[in-house]
Amino acid sequence: MKTLTFLLAAGAAACGLAYAQSNHAPTAEEVKAQSSPTGPFGGFSDNKITFSQQGGEKIYQSLCQGCHMVNGQGAQGAGFYPALAKNPKLAAGAYPVIVVSRGLHGMPSFANRLTDEQIADVVNYVRTHFGNDYKDAVKPEDVKPMRPDAASFKDSWG
Repeated sequence: MKTLTFLLAAGAAACGLAYAQSNHAPTAEEVKAQSSPTGPFGGFSDNKITFSQQGGEKIYQSLCQGCHMVNGQGAQGAGFYPALAKNPKLAAGAYPVIVVSRGLHGMPSFANRLTDEQIADVVNYVRTHFGNDYKDAVKPEDVKPMRPDAASFKDSWG
């Protein structure tokens, strides 16, 4: 079994070395195909990343839990990621909408990345999970007036 594993590993390494030494320069189409978004990214539009997830839980799992953690407990270490669990700042629905759409401290803005509906969905998810029990749902039409002015706003994504 060890010999078979060694032979498979050696063969894979030889193939990788042969490919790396080839003079093949990728075409623009190949580069574009290789850089096509996967995971949380829904697609590129005018060099802007947009997200395609629908529903608060899916959006949270894809975009938020990497920093705020699976159970919304937040984290400290290389950075500070505030806890969303049992967070009294979430009592007013406008607060998390503004934070998500405009960003705050180290958190990037998602105004140019998420729709009004997506922002409302993820805010409502966080406000009704992780020990939060805020029943007054945010609606997509509540999000629109809280978005930054698109003409003058440059988000933190570049």
